[in-house]
Amino acid sequence: QVQVVESGGGLVQAGGSLRLSCAASGRSFFGYGMGWFRQAPGKEREFVAAISWSTGSTNYADSVKGRFTISRDNAKNTVYLQMNSLKPEDTAVYYCAAGLSSPSLFRVATLSYWGQGTQVTVSS
Repeated sequence: QVQVVESGGGLVQAGGSLRLSCAASGRSFFGYGMGWFRQAPGKEREFVAAISWSTGSTNYADSVKGRFTISRDNAKNTVYLQMNSLKPEDTAVYYCAAGLSSPSLFRVATLSYWGQGTQVTVSS
């Protein structure tokens, strides 16, 4: 059974940092893209960042470029999202997802596996 499990969310002040982790198991993810979406109350789920499991190529939403960094540890089957210079508008539930998509084409509709989400709250 494939599992994608997020961890690392929490409450942080504006300007602070958090690191989210996404542990994947149950199959080989070679050739898959993995990444993060977020959803704030009353808003649609939006793309944050994605990485190719095999090549390491990345893609970011404009709103997080220069502040967030996505990385992977193949040995641990884990993807990370380092979030720096956090803003109140980054407050959302963050979801990890995986699918046979390149980072540049990482869309909700193309992804097969989703985690339960982890809450990130940034106070002003």
